[in-house]
Amino acid sequence: MKLLFEKSVPGRALSILPPLDVPEAPVPENLLRAEKPRLPEISENDLSRHYAALERRAFGVCDGFYPLGSCTMKYNPKVNEQMAALDGFARAHPLQGEQYAQGCLEVLFRAEQILKEVTGMDAVTFQPAAGAHGELLGLLLINAYHRDRGDTKRKKVLVPDSAHGTNPASATMAGLEVISIPSTASGRVDLEALKRAAGEDTAGLMLTNPNTLGIFDENIQEITRIVHDAGGLCYYDGANLNAILGVARPGDMGFDVVHLNLHKTFSTPHGGGGPGSGPVGVKAILKDFLPRDQVAKTDDMFRFFDPPKSVGRVKAFYGNFSVVVRALSYMLTLGAEGMREVAEGAVLNANYMLKKLVPAYEPAQPGLCMHEFVLTLEKLKAETGVSALDVAKAMVDRGMHAPTMYFPLIVHEALMVEPTETESRETLDEAAEAMLDILRLAREDPQKLHDAPVTTPVNRLDEVGAARNPVLRYQF
Repeated sequence: MKLLFEKSVPGRALSILPPLDVPEAPVPENLLRAEKPRLPEISENDLSRHYAALERRAFGVCDGFYPLGSCTMKYNPKVNEQMAALDGFARAHPLQGEQYAQGCLEVLFRAEQILKEVTGMDAVTFQPAAGAHGELLGLLLINAYHRDRGDTKRKKVLVPDSAHGTNPASATMAGLEVISIPSTASGRVDLEALKRAAGEDTAGLMLTNPNTLGIFDENIQEITRIVHDAGGLCYYDGANLNAILGVARPGDMGFDVVHLNLHKTFSTPHGGGGPGSGPVGVKAILKDFLPRDQVAKTDDMFRFFDPPKSVGRVKAFYGNFSVVVRALSYMLTLGAEGMREVAEGAVLNANYMLKKLVPAYEPAQPGLCMHEFVLTLEKLKAETGVSALDVAKAMVDRGMHAPTMYFPLIVHEALMVEPTETESRETLDEAAEAMLDILRLAREDPQKLHDAPVTTPVNRLDEVGAARNPVLRYQF
């Protein structure tokens, strides 16, 4: 497939900008380029075909089964896209006065009220642009809380070894030291190791529940009690909220701060670099430290206010607002009962598919799962040479996206599968049958799996080379 630069023809052009309807403001001479940028010169027809061709090479939730573990790549109702595209939202400007943006402020206010109820928190900010951004903010809030109390010795964050990889990265960015807490053989947090690690220098705990093995830790309240008794705060990674939405609340489990992924749980586009939204909810003890521009409802209108001890803005203006519009539309459509059905459907689908695959595939942990499950192909690779990567590539040949590979790191040759609640029983049956057929092929003709995928526009790539030596610019 040619690049736009390769299709470029000198002098060819298109006009996609509307006529100027305001007075022209010339760019100052000192800000002008010395020479024109080297951009492709191309017709609208060729441009349209180029992006249509790119679309055909991409795989999304509207193309087929997308069981990407820990990411909740589910179907998003199109009505939510229509709501976000309404002129009053899409054409709003972040600098227009409050009195001219009452509808937008009400969206932020109403979304906050619902998410407070969903999470068991006392306040929510929508500034973070994604989950990891929310993690960073949560840790900054915990830091600010300890500093405000003069407790500056708390510099360590306890992170289970089954955590999302962004957890230790976020803690390090916040200037904290990461202490890894091992898991037990059953995939839960090792309580004795946690007790030994928690102390006067503990700033807090970062924990995902259900964890990345798809397990809800039944000791969760004991875990948060241990950290609180040591003087630390508890942070809940809400990436897996799809499993407990409307059923259980992080605030009731003892957590002080939580981030959510609107682009996972609450029906907004996910993948391809965005857009994302990682709102952060907090208990009352952290409300005063939230970023600026919280929304309050007064007698006559909605207004912005700044918390008295705010850590400041973490993103320009108010976060990715259109994503919040989509999420609010989703939540209002479902209601409380509908949101609970999301979790029930997600857990049911995951266990249904797990039951279809086991015992042919070996689960990382036996028994029931929550919204996702992890398979280990360690024995299969030892016996046949077929790896988790080979199986994942073969799934692509069968018209579905690959699951997450080699994560969590505590499971060797891991495949992490999340069916999501929006998939039908027929789709799950077809996916399970395809995976069972791949397993049969692994024992009869493993070379076919080493060669996969063979039906895609581009076959197996040198992923290591692409990661280490990326070509990110066009050489004229």
